[in-house]
Amino acid sequence: MSGVGGLVLAAGAGRRIGGPKALLRLRGTPLAERAVQVARDGGCAPVVVVLGAAADRVRAAADLTAATVVVNPAWESGLASSLRAGLAALADTDAAAALVLLVDTPGIGPEAVRRVAAHGDERALACATYGGRRSHPMLLGRAHWAGIAAGAAGDVGARRYLRAAGTAVMEVPCDGVADPTDVDTAEDARRYGIAPGGAAPWGP
Repeated sequence: MSGVGGLVLAAGAGRRIGGPKALLRLRGTPLAERAVQVARDGGCAPVVVVLGAAADRVRAAADLTAATVVVNPAWESGLASSLRAGLAALADTDAAAALVLLVDTPGIGPEAVRRVAAHGDERALACATYGGRRSHPMLLGRAHWAGIAAGAAGDVGARRYLRAAGTAVMEVPCDGVADPTDVDTAEDARRYGIAPGGAAPWGP
């Protein structure tokens, strides 16, 4: 096994913002397409993107040819099912670790991905930190995938597993190179300069 695979989670319905976040656009690019490119520019290969809500519309709007697209039929059950689906897809590759990136964190760019992915191996557990607090992107070594998948439930992905791992989790400072704030509301989106992508009812 070698290399770090990218895992973009982009399946949510974005109910608080009025539509799937994967369809929102930053400088004209759908967030799903942008997240895949960030993972690739950060050195991840292969890249898997997990879709769910409005999957057909996302595939039509975004150029995802640089990734393997997985559609999670159980996306409504929460993030955990998408994480499991993505790890299962990466299990069929030679990736030693998975770099997890959320579609709604446009403040995270390739530099933060590179910093975290640099620690990738089969037993790796790592998180970017901001002001000393753990956040995304996170790195999950292949040796942990089964345990992470078993413990993931609802909207809780790897968090419980990482908490139990304690000091075994490498913390990678990313202050100054990224912002892990997620886009949950129209107000959040406006602060980033994000526009509706044909799914959200709010105006520019």
